[in-house]
Amino acid sequence: MIPYGSVGGMERLALTFYDYYKSKGYIVKGLKIIKLNNDIISFGDDEIYLSNKDFNEMSRFQRMIFYLKCPFLINRLVKKYEISHSIAFGDMANLFSSLSFSKEFKVGSIHALKSSEFSGLSTFNKIFKLSYKSTYYFLDKVVCISKGIKDDLIENCSFKFKNKLIVIYNPHNIKRIRELANDSILDMEESILFQGQVILFLGRVSIQKAPWHLLKAFKDVLLKFPKAKLVFLGAGQVEVIDYLNNLIADYKLQENIIFLGRKSNPYKYLKKAKVLALSSYYEGTPNVIIEAMALETPIVTTNCTDGIGELMGLKNNEKYKLKNIKTEVGFITPSVFRGDLNIPEDKLCTIEEKLIAEAISDVLNNDFCYKNSSEVDKLLSKFNLNLIAKDYLLKLNK
Repeated sequence: MIPYGSVGGMERLALTFYDYYKSKGYIVKGLKIIKLNNDIISFGDDEIYLSNKDFNEMSRFQRMIFYLKCPFLINRLVKKYEISHSIAFGDMANLFSSLSFSKEFKVGSIHALKSSEFSGLSTFNKIFKLSYKSTYYFLDKVVCISKGIKDDLIENCSFKFKNKLIVIYNPHNIKRIRELANDSILDMEESILFQGQVILFLGRVSIQKAPWHLLKAFKDVLLKFPKAKLVFLGAGQVEVIDYLNNLIADYKLQENIIFLGRKSNPYKYLKKAKVLALSSYYEGTPNVIIEAMALETPIVTTNCTDGIGELMGLKNNEKYKLKNIKTEVGFITPSVFRGDLNIPEDKLCTIEEKLIAEAISDVLNNDFCYKNSSEVDKLLSKFNLNLIAKDYLLKLNK
């Protein structure tokens, strides 16, 4: 069960599970809370949905009625299709699943550092945090995609049902990622673009991802590499895109920054990029980092969760102060999060942005490459799809 069919980490993960279980002979249904005509993620003939009208098309009253109906609709679908196991992705799906009172084996999943996310005191955040002490009782298992996320839930989010928590990394079909990455970029302009020094942002252009930090860091990168391009691959929040466009105009970067929107196969772009760059406020264990590792694309990312170190192979729990940490696969830069989940009101540059620029420049200047393939293969082995897909369906030992 996923909220939407857009291309995000959770959605791609759901599709990965769907493809795997189908290949093993399971009867699988892909449930979307909201189905839209422009969805990238599709479950084909196995797709079911609760509404084909987006939340912003509903009145406040209609949204409230829809929220109340969702658990009952899910219960009905579980009975109709005789579902034995369900996997929910993210807080909204977890909550509706926990309230459906259906009898299948229910797996919930947490994909982000919630103490950071919940610093924004929206109504939904308050409801989701309350559910950690109440309705999650009705889930059989809650998967945390990193140890850092599990610790954060217990220590900072008052998660009550500790015995239900289990750490399972996101699975990745490394072979399939590499196959898709070999597809050609057919658009001539895009193909020429990716022959140059492309710094790639891959994901939803949202407040959570804090892309303005990357953009301001890129301004400094251009001082050393004036032909470099910053490419945004993914859909975005309108207000975030508007803010970025204002920054681009202020800094006169129109020739160096490109928005390509969503792509059904992002891997062929990721493989050709000189560096994958993330400046997120918070994450879980970002799928795109694993995908970049699989394609040997160098990574520069902020320390947006302790899970970053787990992914990128740090040998100790080194604390990130105002310095960059080099790993086998790229650089981890200090967190840019300062407790405010909003678009910034000022345009002042920060020391953290300077360090992002320094890390990107180091990658471009030294033509960073993966030198220890066996170490990278060892890191990738933690994300074995066969093992993880089985672990999701296993009951917990209590």
